[in-house]
Amino acid sequence: PSHDREVGVADATQDTTRIDDVRIGAVRPLISPALLQDELPVEPTVQSLVERTRVDIGHILHGRDDRLVAVVGPCSIHDHDQALEYAHRLKAVADELREDLLIVMRVYFEKPRTTVGWKGYINDPRLDGSFRINEG
Repeated sequence: PSHDREVGVADATQDTTRIDDVRIGAVRPLISPALLQDELPVEPTVQSLVERTRVDIGHILHGRDDRLVAVVGPCSIHDHDQALEYAHRLKAVADELREDLLIVMRVYFEKPRTTVGWKGYINDPRLDGSFRINEG
């Protein structure tokens, strides 16, 4: 997409990064949140689930629902298909235990405390060091 083009020599007329940042090989502008929301709208069923779950969590935290909230991982993901498989399996367990527990899957798409190595799915979604953040 046009929002993921690399800045090259032809773009360098007013670009001082060629002399200021000699270790930078490419500059890619980040997609705006508004554009991302437009390109990937939330389905109404997903929006409804999130809203309903937030209300349920509020009821539990304020003592109006005697279930426990269980927030479970994985900590971060690196494989989209495996994450969906995990979510489907967790959903089956959540349905089975729904009288006693409200199970919420929580996952990061980045590794916020990692200072070396792979930084997460958002930063490197292709797992190849290309850092296509707009794809993540």
